[in-house]
Amino acid sequence: MSEIEALQAALAGEHAALYGVGVAGGKLSGAKFRSATETFERHRDNRDKLSALIAAAGETPVAAEPAYDLPQPVTNAVSASALILVIERRLAAAYGDLVEAAEQPPVRQLAINELLATASAQVVWGGAPVALPGAV
Repeated sequence: MSEIEALQAALAGEHAALYGVGVAGGKLSGAKFRSATETFERHRDNRDKLSALIAAAGETPVAAEPAYDLPQPVTNAVSASALILVIERRLAAAYGDLVEAAEQPPVRQLAINELLATASAQVVWGGAPVALPGAV
């Protein structure tokens, strides 16, 4: 996978994450809602950074889909938290691929930072720590 392909894949993942976290946030309240809001903001910032890197390389950033199929119904706080955990796991894999494909130091640093962030977020959303986050 080339650096641009990995950047586009991570961007597509961030688009899907924004959709999913937005849906999940509607079923959360209190501290979990605040965590979901912070998660949404992190993914929005990542979307913007990835889009800028892709555009700077002379490519057109992949667009968001109008809607996404969620891997599970979101009916309450438990299923909302479970969805965000799935989202963070999927993004860890995308950022792991980007770490491997990165050719430029700023791209690699972004990928490493976000791989660590998704690993931490997985713990926040009910996942167990893993030795190699992002490894599939």
